[in-house]
Amino acid sequence: MTSFRGVFPYLVTPLRGDESVNTEVLGRLCDHLISAGVHGLAPLGSTGEFAYLSQSARNTVVEATVEATARRVPVVAGVASTATAQAVAQAKAYERMGVDGILAVLEAYFPLSEPQVEAYFTAIADAVNIPVVIYTNPSFQRSDLTLAVIERLSHHPRIAYIKDASTNTGRLLSIMQRCGDRLGVFSASSHIPAAVMLIGGLGWMAGPACIVPQQSVELYEYCIRGRWDEAITLQRRLWHLNEAFARFNLAACIKAGLSIQGFDVGSPIAPQSPLSPADRRELAQILGGLV
Repeated sequence: MTSFRGVFPYLVTPLRGDESVNTEVLGRLCDHLISAGVHGLAPLGSTGEFAYLSQSARNTVVEATVEATARRVPVVAGVASTATAQAVAQAKAYERMGVDGILAVLEAYFPLSEPQVEAYFTAIADAVNIPVVIYTNPSFQRSDLTLAVIERLSHHPRIAYIKDASTNTGRLLSIMQRCGDRLGVFSASSHIPAAVMLIGGLGWMAGPACIVPQQSVELYEYCIRGRWDEAITLQRRLWHLNEAFARFNLAACIKAGLSIQGFDVGSPIAPQSPLSPADRRELAQILGGLV
């Protein structure tokens, strides 16, 4: 199976005024990020507004990303649903479209038991022949993945990675100790990536990497070379962006940043709102300090 490591930006979903997917801008964004040295692309993550998109729009995003990437880097596409059958159908469809991996997210309306959560992710992994990244984000998920469930899932032959957005770096270390080499760990923007790399992480999947791809790759290179003083210095600078990312709407923040950089990605899907002019100026100032 394809091996994943490094910086995987969560792609925004560029939209036209009628909220249709702007595949031309998405293609340019993919080219830009790959030229900056990122190690993979992740469409339909949280920053990609997957929860607001129709299945047709999701398919368009995946197809356009695979086409634009042209096998230069792996594409790990987000799969999410409240219903297991729908999630399985998405995973199968994206595999047919040519993605290299699946990022599996559980949406839940009613609370679920541990066996039900485990069964959801197992069904997705059973349905495909490509690596699966399980994604846990307690800020958005009604039913989270416990350490016990994560450990059991790590024995599945296609569940090879986890992306944890709990903000709890100690939890990441617990996952590493329980699962060993069976499960590679990716950080989120809510963690401090350099710290996650220090304890054995493989990289990070995060929205901010869309607007600071070169700096993100530079940070990763410092980490894998053990140049920790330089890594921490750069991490401190980049953390200003993470703080803004945490304060503002996820998609609105990254879309505003890309707009400032010349990408016509449109506004976040209603009822979300774009950044206010004042917030946009603040974000522009932060980005200016990172050049």
